[in-house]
Amino acid sequence: MRWSGLVVGLGVVLLGLLGGCATGAGGYTSVYRHEAVAADHALASRVGAQVLARGGNAVDAAVATAFALSVVRPYSCGIGGGGFMIVHLQDDPRFGTLDVAIDARETAPAGVGADFYETMGDPLASRFGGAAVGVPGSVAGLLHALETYGTMDRADVLAGAIALAEHGFLADAHYVHSAHELVRRFEEHPDWKERFAFVWERYLLRGTVREGDRIRMPEQARALRLIAQQGGRAFYEGAIAEAIVRSVRDAGGVMTRDDLRAYRAREVEPLRFAFAGYELIGMPPPSSGGIAMAQILGLLERWGIRGVYADPSPADIDWQAERIALLAEAFRHAFSDRARFLGDPAFVDVPVDALLDPAYLDLLATRRMGHGAHGPEDYGRLGLEREGLIAPLVDDAGTSHFNVVDRWGNAVACTQTINTEFGSLVAVPGFGFCLNNEMDDFTTVRGRANAYGLIQSDLNLPAPGKRPLSSMSPTIVLDAQGRVYALAGASGGPRIITGTTQVLLPMLLIGDRSREGSAGRAVVWPRVHHQWLPDVLRLQSEDPTSPTIDGRPLFPDLVGDRLRAMGYSIEPIEHVANVQAIRRRANGAWEAASDPNKGGRPAGR
Repeated sequence: MRWSGLVVGLGVVLLGLLGGCATGAGGYTSVYRHEAVAADHALASRVGAQVLARGGNAVDAAVATAFALSVVRPYSCGIGGGGFMIVHLQDDPRFGTLDVAIDARETAPAGVGADFYETMGDPLASRFGGAAVGVPGSVAGLLHALETYGTMDRADVLAGAIALAEHGFLADAHYVHSAHELVRRFEEHPDWKERFAFVWERYLLRGTVREGDRIRMPEQARALRLIAQQGGRAFYEGAIAEAIVRSVRDAGGVMTRDDLRAYRAREVEPLRFAFAGYELIGMPPPSSGGIAMAQILGLLERWGIRGVYADPSPADIDWQAERIALLAEAFRHAFSDRARFLGDPAFVDVPVDALLDPAYLDLLATRRMGHGAHGPEDYGRLGLEREGLIAPLVDDAGTSHFNVVDRWGNAVACTQTINTEFGSLVAVPGFGFCLNNEMDDFTTVRGRANAYGLIQSDLNLPAPGKRPLSSMSPTIVLDAQGRVYALAGASGGPRIITGTTQVLLPMLLIGDRSREGSAGRAVVWPRVHHQWLPDVLRLQSEDPTSPTIDGRPLFPDLVGDRLRAMGYSIEPIEHVANVQAIRRRANGAWEAASDPNKGGRPAGR
C-alpha cells in the first residue's frame, strides 16, 4: 500500500478508536462550504470526505465510500452485490461536462432460465441460499468508474475500507435492529445456524449482538487488498471468484467461474426529464426508478403540485391530506406501468418513449381518480386501454445510497444493494462478505409477489445474463445553468422511488424560501407509500404519541381519517425508505443530510 493510502487507513482507524464507529441521534445534517458526502453510516461518509480533502474528485470519493459501506453496512450492500451510479462531471479537463450512468446490476447465471424457480418446489429458493445469488456487479462497476473518471489509484481509494475491515467498527442502533430482525428468522429456522454459519456467528454474534459490539472482518480486508492490488481480475477470475462459486454451489446454486468471468458493468445514457425548471438525471431500465419518478413528477406538475408547496403547512390537516392524495394517485399510475412494461432492455423492448411521452402524461393526468374511488385496474396505461382512450402497446415480450459533491462541481449519486438484509445469507467465509439475493427481483414465479410485495410481468422473467428490474433511483438535479443543484437516493425496495421523490419535492419547490426546503428538513418530512398493488396507502405513522424527528410530528390520526373518507385503505408503516440528500444553497454552500432513521451522518469541509 502506498504511504498516502496508509495515512488514510490510519486516520479511519483512529476515528474508530475514538468512538466514531457508532452513530447516534443528532448530527444527521450539516452545511459544508466546499464539498460533502452523505452516506448512511458516519464512517463511510468520513472515508469519502478524507479522499476529497486529499484532492480526489467526486468519483474517487464515491468509490472509497462504496467500499467502506461494504464493511460497515454488510446487511445492506457490499462487494457481493450490485448497484447503479450517476456521474456528473463539470468542466473536467479530460471529458468536459459529462453525465453518465453506470449499470453494475447483478445478472442471472447461465444455468437459470424462465422456469428455473417454478420447477424447484421451494418457494424461498430465490430469497435464501445459493439459488438466490446473482452474479455480483459492484466491484466491476466501482472499478470502471474509478479507472475511467477518477484521479487516484486503487490502493489509496480502498485504504479506508481495508482499515475498517481489519480493525472493526462498533455496531450502531440500526445494525442491531437489522440483526435482531434476522435473529428471529434464525430462531424460526434452527437449521439456518449451520446452513448460514458465517452470518450467524460473525455478523449476528450467535444472536447476541448488541449496540457497541465491535464487528471485525479481517477476511474482507484480505479481499479488498487483493482488489487493490490486482483490480477486477482478483474478484472475477482469481481466488475470490473461486471462493464465490464454491460457496454458491455448496449452498445449492448453479453459478460457475464462466458466469463471473463474463460479467461486465455497462455504461449507459442516463434518463433525463424536466420538473419545475430543473433537469433531473436518473437511471434508465433495468432501473424502474428513473421512469417512475419522471411519470410521478410529470403528473404532479400537471396537477398543480407547485401551488400546493407554495405555502407549506405540514401541521395543517387539510394541506397534508391534499398533498398525500396527489402523491398517492401519481404513485398508483407509475407503479401500474412499472409492473406491466419494465425489464432489462438488453433482453426485452421497454417502451420508455411511450411511457414518458408528454401526450401520454397529459392524458394520464385527466385520470385523477376521485381520490381512491377506483380499483387497481383503472391506473396507468391499463386503465386508459380498458376504456378505449389509448391503443394497447405491443407486448414484445437491504440497499444503501450515498451522494458526493466536490469542490469543482462534480457529483456522484450511487445506490448499491444486496437486496434484503444480508442478502441470500450465503457468505464467502475466506473473504468475509455476503452474497446478494437479487434473483428474487426477477419474476421468479408468474403471478407471485416478490419479497417486497411487487407483482411483475413476464418481461422480467430470468434468463442467462439478464439483469432483474430494480427500484434503485440515484438522482442528480441540475439547475438552469447546468450546475448541480441537488442529489438524492434511498434504500428500501420499491419505497426507494416514493421516498426519493418526496425528499426532492420540498428541495426543488421550496428551496431557499424557507427552512422547509432544506436538505435536513426534507429527509425528515413524514412520507407515504403506495405501490399500486397491494391497493393500500401506507402512512409513516398515525400514532400522535410516536416520537418526533427534529421536532417534526408524524402524521396524526386526523390525516388518516381524511384520507379514508376519500376512499383510501390506510395502513401505518414504520418509515418509507432511508434517504440521503445534498442541496446547494444560493450562497454556494452544500446542505448534506443522512436519513436519521438509519443513523447516518454526512461529512465534508
